[in-house]
Amino acid sequence: MVIASTKKLVASINFETIDLIMNQLNHSNRALVLFSGGQDSTTCLAWALSHFSHVETIGFHYGQRHAIELEMRPQLLQKIRKLNPSWDASLGEDHLIDLSVISQLSQTAMTEDIAIQMQENGLPNTFVPGRNLMFMLTAATLAYRRNLNVLVGGMCETDFSGYPDCRDDSMKALQVALNLGLDTRMRLETPLMWIDKAATWRLAESLGGEALIELIREDTHTCYLGQRGQLHEWGHGCGTCPACELRAKGYLSYRSQT
Repeated sequence: MVIASTKKLVASINFETIDLIMNQLNHSNRALVLFSGGQDSTTCLAWALSHFSHVETIGFHYGQRHAIELEMRPQLLQKIRKLNPSWDASLGEDHLIDLSVISQLSQTAMTEDIAIQMQENGLPNTFVPGRNLMFMLTAATLAYRRNLNVLVGGMCETDFSGYPDCRDDSMKALQVALNLGLDTRMRLETPLMWIDKAATWRLAESLGGEALIELIREDTHTCYLGQRGQLHEWGHGCGTCPACELRAKGYLSYRSQT
């Protein structure tokens, strides 16, 4: 009896109606994307533009060694607008925030001209303590004022350098803390959390085709050392830092599967 009733209920579900409701819910959400000008954040921006009706972007100047990424952001945003008319219509204001206090609080290979190496605590010295937490807190504060209820970040636990503030548990705990502290219902989305770099390239292709792949390859910046240099098959960069090696490996794996 129970099984028969359940089957009848499932059969009566109108999945087109469910899709319509989900689309309406997404379009009632307004997103703020943490946009650095790198591969991951550009993919996340394309993802957000494909899911939400209004999307704004936020970037941070924190004394990073690879500050050239900030120079790439404006032209990237303009080129993304040209990839898709609906993206152009959905993409709103960009915000650049000075968080140079971060570089004053810690000495890392991301903020100082020092060699990249592993530390005694098992983390690479590219880890900037509190950086992503401060990014999200700042973004949430801006989102609150701008009436944006979704934060989108490129944190990834599957293919990362062990940074504790990139972990899913950290993001979930932060979402709870932000909502309690702001007395709101803000959602943190991390589309790359459980995928590797090859899958990130594939996600970009599914969102914007070969045009988005080429935009990411030619115009984004990921290299920790801030070097543009020659255009490699996978993009610009020194080719030897952990960020370049990860990006190159992911690209080659992605291309071998297409």
